[in-house]
Amino acid sequence: MAYQKDFIWGCATSSYQIEGGYNADGKGLNIWDVFCKEENRVFEGHTGDVACDHYHKYKEDVKLMADLGLKAYRFSINWARVLPNGYGKVNEAGIKFYSDLIDCLLEYNITPFITLYHWELPYELHKRGGWMNPDIVEWFGDYAALISDRFSDRATNFFTLNEPQCFIGLGYNTGEHAPGLKAPIRDQLIMHQNVLKAHGRAVQKLREYAHNPLQIGIAPTGSMCYPASTSKEDIDAARTALFDIPASINEWTWNVSAWSDPIMLGSFPDQFLKQFEQYLPHYTEADMKLISEPTDIYGQNIYNGKEIRMGKDHTPETVERRPGFPMTSNNWPITPESLYWGPYFLYERYKKPIYITENGIAAPDFISKDGSIHDGGRINFLDQYLSRLEKVSDKADVRGYFQWSLLDNFEWNFGYRDRFGIVYVDFETQERTLKDSALWYKEYISYHS
Repeated sequence: MAYQKDFIWGCATSSYQIEGGYNADGKGLNIWDVFCKEENRVFEGHTGDVACDHYHKYKEDVKLMADLGLKAYRFSINWARVLPNGYGKVNEAGIKFYSDLIDCLLEYNITPFITLYHWELPYELHKRGGWMNPDIVEWFGDYAALISDRFSDRATNFFTLNEPQCFIGLGYNTGEHAPGLKAPIRDQLIMHQNVLKAHGRAVQKLREYAHNPLQIGIAPTGSMCYPASTSKEDIDAARTALFDIPASINEWTWNVSAWSDPIMLGSFPDQFLKQFEQYLPHYTEADMKLISEPTDIYGQNIYNGKEIRMGKDHTPETVERRPGFPMTSNNWPITPESLYWGPYFLYERYKKPIYITENGIAAPDFISKDGSIHDGGRINFLDQYLSRLEKVSDKADVRGYFQWSLLDNFEWNFGYRDRFGIVYVDFETQERTLKDSALWYKEYISYHS
């Protein structure tokens, strides 16, 4: 068992988390620019105004990628940087930034993977209803057309949306993320519909305006499920649990199937339709055709999972974690098995080439007396997870892996508290320092390339 030939090794970031330059060169505001300025929204009042200053330091960062032997870089475009109002007039300075970034990546033989939306909704569109407004389907489509027209001569790999479970669930259900709302379930399901349709419209527009054949997918997230044993009963239970819809209406967004089934299979799971029948908006045949516009690849962000066994009543049950279960510094469980069983079950269901679009760990990193960052915990995490990913290669068509994240960055409502990067960032001086994990990842890539 080994990774397939030409397996793609990369790192991932998102625009708001690293770029800074929040009002530079004609950029418009997005919902995070506004949300972070409100009291008690973000840890210690942190903002992404400067972040890692990648907007000005991208050449240095790309050289770091090259020095580490990365084959690819997944980044997002800040919608309001290229379209300040979300539609209409183009900000050519914003286009130039991403064009120059792509050219710089290609100069170092690093393949760009572009994410159209990593939660940076233009504030002007939010004022018009944002994801509640059905016009967002065309707004997003027009944005996708612009990006394809300007960049697909050099970039041919695209993900439409990153983690809709989060930007709807945390932004409009719990209110923890921008824009910080707690909308009624009926409104959330209208947004769900518009998100799915916007994805489909973006796929159409990316292809329509493409200068080269494209590889297009989506990058959802979710807690994976892995079996308590290798018995058929436990494997069946884990598979069922992964695609189940949460029983609690307040947790409805945290699932795989209500988001990915309509896109990949052209239909909603019966459980979802039955559970939310009284709240669901009407879907036409044209809607479902748009939502299931054919894609080429499937991304999945995988950080952890739940151990599942078949219960005595022949329904899946979650195995309680033992006392002292290993956890990350932000209290996420460490479950390497999820990077085996997640791709296994996802490929079995959707039958599309898979990219692990995010995987990583928050750790309490600090500069040691010798000037280095000895993040052995992260190395152990990556080694355990990647050993599982390598073993699933004969069961699933996994094409690439993007470690989260290249840089320590702005971690949404937790500000700069949590460090996910393999490169340490001093947020006062903007100095970058390779952690031990970066050097480990470099050696791992070299060995497996």
